[in-house]
Amino acid sequence: MNARKFLTLMAAAGLLGASGVALAAGGDLGQATKQATNWTAIIMFAVFVVFTLFVTKWAAAKTKSAADFYTAGGGITGFQNGLAIAGDYMSAASFLGISASVFLNGYDGLIYAIGFLVGWPIITFLMAERLRNLGRFTFADVAAYRFKQTPIRVFSASGTLVVVAFYLIAQMVGAGQLIKLLFGLDYWIAVVLVGTLMMIYVLFGGMTATTWVQIIKAVMLLGGASFMAFVVMAQFGFSPEALFAKAVEVHSKKESIMGPGTFIKDPVSAISFGMALMFGTAGLPHILMRFFTVPSAKEARKSVFWATTWIGYFYILTFIIGFGAIVLVSTNPDFKDGAGKLLGGNNMAAIHLAKAVGGDVFLGFISAVAFATILAVVAGLTLSGASAVSHDLYATVIKKGKASGASELKVSRITTILLGIVAVALGIAFEKQNIAFMVSLAFAIAASANFPVLFMSVLWKDCTTRGATVGGFMGLITAVGLTILSKSVWVDVLGNAKEIFPYASPAIFSMTVGFVGIWLFSITDKSKRAAEDRAGYEAQEMRSETGIGADSASGH
Repeated sequence: MNARKFLTLMAAAGLLGASGVALAAGGDLGQATKQATNWTAIIMFAVFVVFTLFVTKWAAAKTKSAADFYTAGGGITGFQNGLAIAGDYMSAASFLGISASVFLNGYDGLIYAIGFLVGWPIITFLMAERLRNLGRFTFADVAAYRFKQTPIRVFSASGTLVVVAFYLIAQMVGAGQLIKLLFGLDYWIAVVLVGTLMMIYVLFGGMTATTWVQIIKAVMLLGGASFMAFVVMAQFGFSPEALFAKAVEVHSKKESIMGPGTFIKDPVSAISFGMALMFGTAGLPHILMRFFTVPSAKEARKSVFWATTWIGYFYILTFIIGFGAIVLVSTNPDFKDGAGKLLGGNNMAAIHLAKAVGGDVFLGFISAVAFATILAVVAGLTLSGASAVSHDLYATVIKKGKASGASELKVSRITTILLGIVAVALGIAFEKQNIAFMVSLAFAIAASANFPVLFMSVLWKDCTTRGATVGGFMGLITAVGLTILSKSVWVDVLGNAKEIFPYASPAIFSMTVGFVGIWLFSITDKSKRAAEDRAGYEAQEMRSETGIGADSASGH
């Protein structure tokens, strides 16, 4: 217990230290106009936090083993898991970021919703059942099924942690802006608050708490977004044409908001962006991890069906919300600061629309839902990052599969604290970014590193340990390198005058590098290990297609 207290104190000190360093490094961050405190919103917000903390307490009592912590003991039904996946996927980027993108660019903002959604058929038909049949806790279990454990686990953990870091940035930025707007707090304090709550959920409740927070939040978000869309459409006699006509009339870009080209201006960026969103979905570690929480492959498939249904419906709502914000928010001076810009930045367009259609009470509800959205997604991300370190690196690589459940759990909890500190520091450094765009970078990295390795290891007989590891790292390094050299980091964060990489997303280049690397280094691999890798494909295929031995196996 003393050790735990010491760790908690160290984490708190580190949290504040990291915040201070990032604040100092980030120049004039967190200095945007603070707002008057909204007490209605805060009360609802507090009720939600207290309620979810009780859920965490209940879940903590059920979390006895590593399997409970990572996968809720495999006891979640397909319908529940579908709602939880939807809750995981309908992140701050989806709700706040897509509606902000539609608010700014009109029709063009829909590219996010389409891209995010079309990744699901790939998961349904290529991945869901195979994942459930081959894996235990993380997607590395699947990728490493017939390969040498150490190199592939090191790669998988690296890919997971990089994707988690980029995805966390978007959630922390959304949370910081939201709390700053509601509470009148400094941005960095808001980010530290979110980081601390997220660590509590994951440290004590594990996957059970995270799943139920996601289910609760998905129901609240779908209900709130449906009400907003209904009220907006009711004002235009439920005529989309009337809504669009009014939006064109009041928007500064006029007719251009009804056609593509204002956001992604060249064909290479458009294709690359689409590839990142589509294939990145099938490489997101926190989404893939959800397939191990259900008892069978049939329930895994069912959970994807439900998730796709809820997510598709939700993206239709975000489009209406974005256009509703153009009409009802951009024309209202109450939602703007002295310089004529939206209070809290464009990411807050949906939050302001909530006040426009439902007053302070509904604003409070939507704000609590948006915060719940962020907390649930951040908790899922942190859990996948923690499991990559404790299960893939510590238990399998360092301890060679001989780690006790208790020591694995301890490492997982320490990693959770460290990830919380990193999330806070990154959230502060990237304060000014559009959060949907930040998530698209995480998708590009997942599509370039995790997806090619997962796809080739499960479906290509000649894939070898060397090919998967070298090709995976090539895709990962290319994606991260090009992302850093692009405008979003090189200019907007690092302050350089002009970007080196000219496109909006690196996926078309880095995915190609990943797949070609896996193919090339596999077919040229004539080692004894490569022969074993190829010989193991038949057994892997049998297990992935039939599930025979999936429930009795404790490893590989």
